[in-house]
Amino acid sequence: MQIPALTDAEELTCDVLVIGGGTAGTMAALTAAERGANVLLLEKAHVRHSGALAMGMDGVNNAVIPGRAEPDDYVAEITRANDGIVDQSTVRQTATRGFGMVQRLESYGVKFEKDEHGEYAVRQVHRSGSYVLPMPEGKDVKKVLYRQLRRREMRERIRIENRVMPVRVLTADGRAVGAAGLNTRTGGFITVRAGAVILATGACGRLGLPASGYLYGTYENPTNAGDGYAMAYHAGAELTGIECFQINPLIKDYNGPACAYVANPFGGYQVNRHGERFVDSDYWSGQMMSEFAAELASDRGPVYLKLSHLPEESISALEGILHSTERPTRGTFHANRGHDYRTHDVEMHISEIGLCGGHSASGVRVDDHARTTVPGLYAAGDLACVPHNYMIGAFVFGDLAGADASQFTAYEGELPAAQIRDAHELIYRPLRNPDGPPQTQVEYKLRRFVNDYVAPPKSGARLSLAVEHFERMRGEIAEMGAETPHELMRCAEVSFIRDCAEMAARSSLARTESRWGLYHERTDHPQRDDENWLHHLDLCKSPSGTMEFTARPVSPYLVPVEEFSPTGGLSRHLGEVHPEQVSTAGQRDIAPTGSRIAAPVRAETHISAHSPRILELLALTEEEPSLAELSPYLTDADPAVRAAAVAALTETTPDGTGPALAAALVDEDAAVRAGAAASLQELVEVLPPTGELSALLLVALGCDDPAVRSTALDVLRALRLGDAAAYARTLDDPDIEVRIASVRALVSVDALDAVARATADPAREVRVTVARSLDDPAALSPLLQDPDILVRAAALAALATTGCPAPHDTAAVTALTAPAWQVRAGAASALGAANPEPAVPALTKALADPNADVRKAAVLSLLRHTATPDARTALSTAVHDTDADVRAYAARAATPA
Repeated sequence: MQIPALTDAEELTCDVLVIGGGTAGTMAALTAAERGANVLLLEKAHVRHSGALAMGMDGVNNAVIPGRAEPDDYVAEITRANDGIVDQSTVRQTATRGFGMVQRLESYGVKFEKDEHGEYAVRQVHRSGSYVLPMPEGKDVKKVLYRQLRRREMRERIRIENRVMPVRVLTADGRAVGAAGLNTRTGGFITVRAGAVILATGACGRLGLPASGYLYGTYENPTNAGDGYAMAYHAGAELTGIECFQINPLIKDYNGPACAYVANPFGGYQVNRHGERFVDSDYWSGQMMSEFAAELASDRGPVYLKLSHLPEESISALEGILHSTERPTRGTFHANRGHDYRTHDVEMHISEIGLCGGHSASGVRVDDHARTTVPGLYAAGDLACVPHNYMIGAFVFGDLAGADASQFTAYEGELPAAQIRDAHELIYRPLRNPDGPPQTQVEYKLRRFVNDYVAPPKSGARLSLAVEHFERMRGEIAEMGAETPHELMRCAEVSFIRDCAEMAARSSLARTESRWGLYHERTDHPQRDDENWLHHLDLCKSPSGTMEFTARPVSPYLVPVEEFSPTGGLSRHLGEVHPEQVSTAGQRDIAPTGSRIAAPVRAETHISAHSPRILELLALTEEEPSLAELSPYLTDADPAVRAAAVAALTETTPDGTGPALAAALVDEDAAVRAGAAASLQELVEVLPPTGELSALLLVALGCDDPAVRSTALDVLRALRLGDAAAYARTLDDPDIEVRIASVRALVSVDALDAVARATADPAREVRVTVARSLDDPAALSPLLQDPDILVRAAALAALATTGCPAPHDTAAVTALTAPAWQVRAGAASALGAANPEPAVPALTKALADPNADVRKAAVLSLLRHTATPDARTALSTAVHDTDADVRAYAARAATPA
């Protein structure tokens, strides 16, 4: 291609420019538009399937749900997890606004797990606080957000330009006024004038090189190459915490997350090769990763995610999440290894390093309204430094940025010509060197240096060599060759990665202490130094173009945390950080001469686009059709057309969508029925609960397809459209999943007498569901004698919630000697709700049980009896247990919340 002239640039204008169409960017665009701003959303891919949410999300890590957690507790938890280096005012925004954001997302159609009574089913994964909220249909999150962007009222205010990658934020008079970038399909040069700019480009996931050697086999989304970090830096904004890397546990040889947040609520956990839990840290943080790395390197390694002890129903549910929403290729990977969660635990390893605010603490400095230090410039999501902000935090700060930025109108002055020229040169210089080194080779070399010299454990010598290499690679990057717009995009990304690599190396040199466990472990400064380094480390680009640093004291906390006492104060200007001298021989006047690397995934409906009717339908879908316009396709003779119509209906959601989908549940074609069932599950939170919908769902209960019957029950329950009589008729359904849905539906209307009938169900899974649903100890009596060990275990565990009066307390004490560890663990849990006289002596004996899960359950129950001296004495002995969870929970007796 030819280099376009500067004068041929296409200029776009908006009030608010949003760069990045992922989690935070989508929310920022929606909020700014709702407040009246004209918004331009630029995405270098396509907003429909871009960003870290592209494949969906399996759960929320930080949902502060009223009644289940308190904002102040969450703020304190994040402060400890980040070793005290936090601006609590920003973390508190997520803590206080997160629940409202959950409800807002729910109003869009995002589904969060709830119990039979419609309460959020928050899980406890960490040893304090319950913040994890699963998302059973999380794969649809991005689809739901895209549907919001395409609402007619939003389309009038939000212009989406896909396949456009900005490379620089433009500034004038000290404020952000636009951006310059590349059309990644045509190669055209684009400039934007804007009143405000919101950066939402995600983490720098393509920084370190994965152990596999694959450039794009990263833990984070590989399209996130640090674009926003580099743009913010060159615009003059301060970045902070860049030395605090993101490092994660992952599956060995497969760069996907090990999914502790998914597996732990189901009963999975991390163990060494002896089957022992070993992580003492209370939160998934740098300290936890340090313990993980030490165990991995010791003779107790390798390390595994233990799943093989779980029952079939739990493993099946995990496979449905891990092999679809999380990573669609994961099932294939395990199948090719001949591994199965039922027989093999999952070997774990450690990811490459990256920069990420959402999962660590490295990003652009922002205040509690997402403002950066450059007026008119905002940052949100994984790009912004709001420690451990995760998905909900990204939505919250996208919302904050959109709201604040909406006050600005388009910049009317001249765009800065020199900055536009520099951006043009950055983008198109590879076209002048078509035979130069290709991007893949240069990027591999650059990221290999990151692994060799920047990845922990760090040292001043290695970091200094890193700085030298990254400086030298400026020239090598300038010599890269390209011939197509796509290659130009990749070459620009390499420049972003280099900028981030230099920031990471220099920041790590500047902080002369060890902090955050493995994230910033310096072998030459092995101790944490709160006296000198309870500071944020900020960096910015000086007027002369050098990278300068400031140590900014942590502000006094809004929520006191006993371990840290920041007092604020004046910042300490460090200036430029220079590499150490690492040569061994010194300089010479004259140089010497000499020679110089499944489980089945739920089937999706694949629709052929060859039919003219389908092509007509796809075109119609772009115009936001009404139900009347879609109806001919929903009744078409071709089942492929009907399936496509169901998909179109789901995307556009015109009035009457619910009844139309419910009618499709009884279609003669299985693919159409499956699509309608999946769509109803996806849209259940936004469907009006009408009588027409109720009638059609009740008809669907008579369908021969069990998946349809199960879906009908779930939707009736969720929308409060059914009654006990209708639900009770399905208790004898031949399909297990339908009977489970029937039990859940009956519980939702408090028809517990009908639920009790199911205690004699022939399927273990149904009886387990019943045990977990009953709230009367007497009603649990038949299940306490059940022949299946998992049913007895579930019934005993239920007593911990319902209460464990006599004679159930005696039964629980007896069950502590059962052969099956699941029953013993359930019994130990039950005794937490019993009177202390029989419970405490029995639980004390259980602390010697050979199974760690039984000992853990005993400790948790003893914590409920700490008013009894014997319970406190027993707990004091458990702090030396070989299992990390047992030790950690026992230590709680000495430091109650």
